Amino acid sequence: MRVVFAGTPEFARTALEAIAAAGGFDVVLVLTQPDRPAGRGMKLQASPVKQCALAHGWPVAQPRSLRLDGKYPEAAAAREALLAAQADVMVVAAYGLILPQWVLDTPRLGCLNIHASLLPRWRGAAPIHRAIEAGDAQTGVTIMQMDAGLDTGDMLLEERLDIGDDSTARLHDRLAGMGGRLIVDALRAAQAGQLQPVKQPAEGITYAHKIEKHEAKIDWTQPAEVLVRRVRAFDPFPGASSAVGGEVIKLWAAHVQADEAGAAPGTVLEASPQGIVVATGRGRLVATELQRPGGKRLPAAEFLRGFELKAGQVFEN
Repeated sequence: MRVVFAGTPEFARTALEAIAAAGGFDVVLVLTQPDRPAGRGMKLQASPVKQCALAHGWPVAQPRSLRLDGKYPEAAAAREALLAAQADVMVVAAYGLILPQWVLDTPRLGCLNIHASLLPRWRGAAPIHRAIEAGDAQTGVTIMQMDAGLDTGDMLLEERLDIGDDSTARLHDRLAGMGGRLIVDALRAAQAGQLQPVKQPAEGITYAHKIEKHEAKIDWTQPAEVLVRRVRAFDPFPGASSAVGGEVIKLWAAHVQADEAGAAPGTVLEASPQGIVVATGRGRLVATELQRPGGKRLPAAEFLRGFELKAGQVFEN
């Protein structure tokens, strides 16, 4: 089976490696986002998917668009590469570009998407973050037959898992592994003509809007359980944060202390090696891993050795 793969970040690289390891699939072209500046030196860096493709010797195309509107010349070159690939199927995972209809129609079996949610819940850009933020008990991976809509295509395979107390970073890795395994199953079923598309339910549709930096700021008037979910959801990006003592501090790990706060939201009630207890709109939040600007993520005990924080100080809302 001739496979074109379209993806960019680590989540997609895991799936591409799974396809390579499975055997029986000929990756004839890899599409990924153009190299981006990264790191302190802001040097151009290849995406994880490009790095994987180069390591395996697969051809790579990096168009800035696939719209064929004449704005980017490389779009036409990408079209030629796609047509020349004569793919049976395209696998798409966190690619980052909209696929116009001509792309969806090019592979013989269409385009299969690895989506990190239980569709139709959390269509859109940030399904992992939003599932944690909303307090969902479960999430999973859906392999979907792509159409022109935003994550609206028929479902082909689905698997669930419990979120537990995972952060986005941990849940991402669990779902990436699941996605790699499921897409291999889907490709094998497609080879055998055994895929059975199922329409998405019309009820329960939600949208996982892109995470914005401004969402990082903690609103201490919210309940502690809501804030703890946001701390988990925004790890590793953008990191839940709040200002105190003249610095913006990031909170990377926290749990709920159910006792009534007895103070204005944002007030530090206790600062000990076990954690920094802060009053919220309902209950108390206990921060156990924190970070100063330019510093490292540290357990509360180590953090307090370098940053003086006392009961009565107030985090800004």
